[in-house]
Amino acid sequence: MDLEQLTELFKWMTIISCGLLALSAVLVMLLKDALCKMHAKLFGMKEQDVLIASYTYLGNFKVLIIIFNIVPYISLLVIG
Repeated sequence: MDLEQLTELFKWMTIISCGLLALSAVLVMLLKDALCKMHAKLFGMKEQDVLIASYTYLGNFKVLIIIFNIVPYISLLVIG
């Protein structure tokens, strides 16, 4: 795999991951009550704890996207 293919791979990984993050964030914002009730029953948690866990998930996912997708993509652009 050459540098151009690797750069293209990381570009699409970044686009797809950011799209999933955006979709997840929108769903959490729009379906907050239903999400909290469903997961609270499913996992035996308080609804407030489910909301905190969902925002923690979004934050962790964002950090992982930055570390494993965006930074390598920018590095490959700089090298190329």
